[in-house]
Amino acid sequence: MKRFTLTACGVALALGLGAQAARAQTGTVAAGPDPSTVRDVDSEKSAKHELEVARHYFKNKKAYYAAFKRCEELAAGYPEFHKIDEVLYIAGMSSLYLSEGKGKQKAPATTPDKSQTLTPENLRLTAREYLTRLVNDFPKSSFRDDAQKALASMGEAKPAPAGRQQQ
Repeated sequence: MKRFTLTACGVALALGLGAQAARAQTGTVAAGPDPSTVRDVDSEKSAKHELEVARHYFKNKKAYYAAFKRCEELAAGYPEFHKIDEVLYIAGMSSLYLSEGKGKQKAPATTPDKSQTLTPENLRLTAREYLTRLVNDFPKSSFRDDAQKALASMGEAKPAPAGRQQQ
């Protein structure tokens, strides 16, 4: 008798939960988030950690090469990261500071894979690219004004390519 009662309760519970789930699927469907803004939670968490480390290197340690490398990897690996404007700013300013010989680290002569020489001219060009991308793609960023000042100190900013979308 106990088995029958337990089985009946289990079936009733399963039907009750199943009916509730089925009811949740009826009616009008509310519009979900825009698919272009849906982000992978694990990727966002990983990118956020990388940004925190890069920010620490940039602000506290004045280790501009370490901050630059972290941000360079972040910009390439997580282009949809919600704080990509800060990533571009740190990468651009770190590259600019390295080209000026500032900070506790000096830029090596070449990249670790020997694919690119890191001369002051190349570092300034890289800084200009990152900061220009920030200015052109993120007009409402809190880092935009500082990026524009840095670009002005280097000369004219590159114009935005035709057809590029503003965010």
